[in-house]
Amino acid sequence: MIQLTIIKITGYGPWTLTLGSDREHRLQMLQSSLYKEIQNLFSEKNCLAFPNRFDEVFVITNGLTVRDHVEIQEKLSKLFELSFSMTIGQGNNPFEANSNADNARRENLILDKEHNIFGQPMQNGGDLVQIIHMDVDGSTSISAKKSPYEVSSLIIKLYSDMSEFFLRKNSLAFFMGGDNFMIINSSVDKADIAKFLELIKEHHGISFNCGIGTAKTGRDAAKLATKSLDTIREIRDSGKNEQRILELTC
Repeated sequence: MIQLTIIKITGYGPWTLTLGSDREHRLQMLQSSLYKEIQNLFSEKNCLAFPNRFDEVFVITNGLTVRDHVEIQEKLSKLFELSFSMTIGQGNNPFEANSNADNARRENLILDKEHNIFGQPMQNGGDLVQIIHMDVDGSTSISAKKSPYEVSSLIIKLYSDMSEFFLRKNSLAFFMGGDNFMIINSSVDKADIAKFLELIKEHHGISFNCGIGTAKTGRDAAKLATKSLDTIREIRDSGKNEQRILELTC
């Protein structure tokens, strides 16, 4: 079982209108600061946050209780003059956890009214979290041939293909900046990943390196996935046989 928490700014649209027309720079700074603080507060509890839309953040929160969420909510309230909602969802795969969280919010299932925390009754799940960390192989050579904006356009296309492919596997993909992507995984195996790499190579002429990490928490899973990715680079630089997919488990 995986546990996801979706954090949203409440009443964001109407609030932005109170800032007047010259507001975009302020909104961008706010959103950046908010993501930084959410990542900081949850990482202290061994979780990992993922940017979804700029007014919405997903967090893998396996092992966290409602009280843990209340503690973070209180800290966010002191840092920002805005209100936030947290919706906790659990499921057998990441997409199911996302859907259960969304349904709980729509049905107004409240876990803590004072702190605006929603969700269905929580179960103590001890399952492992798996994260896939991918980056573009040879991104420096790609940048040498394309302008910065053309590179960004290519990254968006890659992300779109990745999101659609892994969503069909009940997994959630996120762009993490640069040429890095992370996928909260459910039942995707190495054969599925290899198939995706082949499709990307065929459609875009791009190769990915793929590190997989499995652990009890989101942060530990990401650590192992990134370590796997680093090992792939070390193998490549040593001149040994090329390897695209590597997995580490705690």
